[in-house]
Amino acid sequence: MLDSDLIRVNDLLVTVPLHIGSRWPSKGSKPTAQPVHISLAIPHDISSTARYDDLSRSINYSSLASTLRTCISPIVASQEHAFESLEQLLFRCFDLLLTPGSTSSPRLPGAQIKIVQLKPPLHCKKLAIEGEGTREPDASWKLTKIRHIVEDLECQPIVGVNPAERLERQTVRINITVETPNATWALNHWLDFRVLIKRLHEKVDATSYLTLEALASFIAIETLQHLQSSSDGSIAYNPKVNIKAAKPCALVFADSSEVEITRQFKDYQLTLSSTLESLEQSASIRSDTHSAAIAIGSNVGDRFQNIELALRLLENPLLVVKDRSIISENAFLCVVNTSFLYESAPMYVTDQPSFINCACMIETNIPPVSLLQLTQKIEVIVGRQPSFRNGPRAIDLDIVLYDALEFDTRAPEEQHTLDNLSGHLVIPHPRLSEREFVLRPLVDMIPEYHHPSFQKGLLALLNELLLVTNDLPMDKVIAFPRYPLSPGTSSPLPGIDPVPPTLTYWKYADSQSIRRLRPKNKSRTRLMATLNVTPDSFSDGSTYDTIPTALAYVQQAASADIVDIGGYSTRPGAAFVSVNEEIDRVVPIVQAIRSADSAGKEGEYEENRVREVPISVDTFRWEVAEKAILAGANCINDVYAFTGPQNYPYSASGANREQTTEYMRQMKSIARKFAVPAVLMHSRGDAGMNKDYSAYAYSDDAAVLEGVRVELGMKVDEIIEGKGGIRRWNVIVDPGIGFSKTVEDNLELLRQGAAVTADKLIGAGPREKKNPLMGFPQLVGTSRKSFLGVILSNRLGKSTKAKDRAWATASAITCAVQQGALVVRVHDTEMSDVIAVADALWR
Repeated sequence: MLDSDLIRVNDLLVTVPLHIGSRWPSKGSKPTAQPVHISLAIPHDISSTARYDDLSRSINYSSLASTLRTCISPIVASQEHAFESLEQLLFRCFDLLLTPGSTSSPRLPGAQIKIVQLKPPLHCKKLAIEGEGTREPDASWKLTKIRHIVEDLECQPIVGVNPAERLERQTVRINITVETPNATWALNHWLDFRVLIKRLHEKVDATSYLTLEALASFIAIETLQHLQSSSDGSIAYNPKVNIKAAKPCALVFADSSEVEITRQFKDYQLTLSSTLESLEQSASIRSDTHSAAIAIGSNVGDRFQNIELALRLLENPLLVVKDRSIISENAFLCVVNTSFLYESAPMYVTDQPSFINCACMIETNIPPVSLLQLTQKIEVIVGRQPSFRNGPRAIDLDIVLYDALEFDTRAPEEQHTLDNLSGHLVIPHPRLSEREFVLRPLVDMIPEYHHPSFQKGLLALLNELLLVTNDLPMDKVIAFPRYPLSPGTSSPLPGIDPVPPTLTYWKYADSQSIRRLRPKNKSRTRLMATLNVTPDSFSDGSTYDTIPTALAYVQQAASADIVDIGGYSTRPGAAFVSVNEEIDRVVPIVQAIRSADSAGKEGEYEENRVREVPISVDTFRWEVAEKAILAGANCINDVYAFTGPQNYPYSASGANREQTTEYMRQMKSIARKFAVPAVLMHSRGDAGMNKDYSAYAYSDDAAVLEGVRVELGMKVDEIIEGKGGIRRWNVIVDPGIGFSKTVEDNLELLRQGAAVTADKLIGAGPREKKNPLMGFPQLVGTSRKSFLGVILSNRLGKSTKAKDRAWATASAITCAVQQGALVVRVHDTEMSDVIAVADALWR
């Protein structure tokens, strides 16, 4: 509708029968008669009327008002002609004003109509609907704009940063406008105001945000989610939601403080349900499900086995505690997130072994005191023995956070000291702020969580601690379990999978503490030796595809930290290999290594070294991974990051989602069941295709770097977080050099490799968030790859085969080491010399 002069009728009072009810729903099928205000705005050039001061040249607003009252009000008593919704009433008004032959006398070009329900559902002041319509040449009318409005919805959440605001609820006034750009779609789709208001009132009342900004975003997501669920998934529906959230009690000399935002579906990078879940967790929503953080430590026995066993027992509370007066029959507990693993020096009592520390986030309906009793029982099962205070222990489970709860089981007169904590539960843990081995794991998972006592985020508490500590930084660690299990290996409780003992573990520097003093050569780069048992590998096909040649390779790879065995080539155009054939290629080699007999080659030491070397299985198939692990493998190396070969484009609702979801579910299940590390690589299906990263050109870094962070980060989040996720400490990320990358892309990933896992923001605008790959160890594989051959050809005019690229590989390796890679994957194990010198230069 063009801008013009307007003739208005404001707040015309009309009584109409509505089936949607008023404060309360209608009784049965009988409509409720109630007052509404109808306001009109008719575009009309008033120049002629003003010049001649002649009403006949204008629109008679009295006639308009009379038309509406006489044509709508008389049907109040008629249930047959009652209105089903405000939308239906709005459309009736357009019929009366814009349709020829109706009772309206003037010929109107169009109209703006607003209808206000004066007695709306509980908790809000008014409901309104606004529409604009124009007369069409065929004498019909067209709806060009429609808005739905909720005025002054009052809720009572906890909101604010001041201590007093955390103790008492306060009124928040919420105004919502839903604009539907596709107005035609709205003709047959009506908004159920009552359901939306009820939903928002209940959900907002249950929140506990620190800021209005977070609360407004929560309301926007809840509103969009309601609209999405009521739209039948139509792609034609793309509403724009405007949210105003005001705190009338915030300022002494002002009516209120207020935040206003406008959001659409596209403004949230994740699916609405995932975004909402994240917000609800940070808001400590009151419900039967609670979020808690548990700090875990061990320094006696097999520390890694102890921690994994404790986590498995945590998730089976009914098996651990039989007393139903402590743990009820309907109790549940799920581990939904884990931190990295850290090795830390003992604190308070220093004459004891170093600790392995971590933390986990759980969702549970078990109350705090019962949860304490559960953790104490688990400590006994795992093997904790009575000891002196802060002494060595097989396992230590501390409930450090529980929602935003502040809780102390000690008597008030005993709460002035921390010397009497034994047997009691204090939440948040009173020593949390002085313990890096607790804070750092929590920051891995919930850095922005606001400590309810200190009124500071966990990241801020960690940074404050690091400013005053002189302790050496903690190392991160990744452990490899021993397989195959010894005959007779069992679990301490039936129904829980046995936990493997530890074969070995690697320590590596935490990139977030590089700035702190660290002894030279504390961290070294690991070498992964590539053993392809395929006839068609791009590099060494048919070279090591028999047991004798494979064993010979492993025996020669004396410097390898791990051997990667692959039975299915990932080169473009490689022949299809069935699952059974891949198993038949890989498993006998794994078994041969685990039962190696050097028979006079290098003596007993060499025999043990071969049998004890960690093995990773290079596969994307869960059946192959399971068989290989049972035979003796200790790690999964998956070039498709648990999403299968048809993984691009990867999204929450893509055409290939069902297939990728099945790969994800099965591979997560195997990795979790066997507690093995997993290398997750960035890829886009066929390695020779899908090389366009221009969608990420907004980043200050090279677009390919941002593409890897966003695309692989999405998968890693899905693999780690939520029920059934694998442990964060078991993930190594691989940027996928040579897979769906141009030569320059590969060089950028080498030059700026550290940026892949750096502490920085990714995404643009409202989708901006922390890098989901931050802090993960990296594996980099450049060995003999074709992009090196292209460089040699372009710069030297030299044509090379894969086996001729050893020196080029060496050069690329030095860059990977300089950028902080934990592991480099090579074919030529002589590259250990290159790694040793590069470590001396850069580590």
